[in-house]
Amino acid sequence: MTHLPLYRHRGFQPEQPWFVLNAAQHYSLIASDNPAISHFYSFEVAQHASMTLAIPDGCVDIVFDCDAQHPSARVCGTTLEARGADMQHNHHYFGVRFAPGIIPDFLDVMAEEIPDSEFSFLDVVPDARLAFEQIVQARDFSRQIALFNAYFTPRLVRKASSVTSLIIQTMRKLNGNIRVDQLEALTGYSCRTIQRQFRQDTGLSPKAFSRILRCQSAINTIHSRQDLSFSELAFDLGFSDQSHFLREFKKFVSTTPCDYQRRITHDDYFHRLRFTEH
Repeated sequence: MTHLPLYRHRGFQPEQPWFVLNAAQHYSLIASDNPAISHFYSFEVAQHASMTLAIPDGCVDIVFDCDAQHPSARVCGTTLEARGADMQHNHHYFGVRFAPGIIPDFLDVMAEEIPDSEFSFLDVVPDARLAFEQIVQARDFSRQIALFNAYFTPRLVRKASSVTSLIIQTMRKLNGNIRVDQLEALTGYSCRTIQRQFRQDTGLSPKAFSRILRCQSAINTIHSRQDLSFSELAFDLGFSDQSHFLREFKKFVSTTPCDYQRRITHDDYFHRLRFTEH
């Protein structure tokens, strides 16, 4: 098992850093062989953890609470700003994080309803009771992944339009740093058509998705570089100025980039991560 952060191993990846910082000991991650899934994760919330925050990542998460007495599971759309995540102290969680912009096809819910919302897994995934019971009862991380893949791989990705797929691919390559007029030139479609189709496929506007990717890219960069100039980072990500970047980062992450950098160093962020292949 290698103790390397996920982004260093595979490039850009959506992250939930407050999950890691509130883990009791280790926060385990396993990359998926299927590109529709970013990765799987497993952790226990520390007894004395402060409020766990979810931040915008552009992803759908399925989170299983494997508590022996009251197990549960929920489908979580990306938040649109930092907000509290309902996680219980000493509970063990198994999670599936889909790639940014991907909507699982087995969800009985429209894409537009998903962002900034949570649903009971059993309410929006038909005939999933047996899968749920086996996953929450399995204590081995790799076994939980195998069960999830066995039940849900055949219905993993809801088909998106070619224009949405192209936009997601391009935005991820450019870390969200692209304007609407550039999307018009890229796709050959009008702004109105792009907006309508992208929202229908992902539940988000292109602007909201690009803002999320830019903030996630900022987090990735802070994690990978210690000698970082925030003014240069703001410029590289296409912000109008450093003040704009600072406001956006604080809204999305609930602290400033400087404070965030100090926090991950003080709390041994990288030593908490356990990334392995399966």
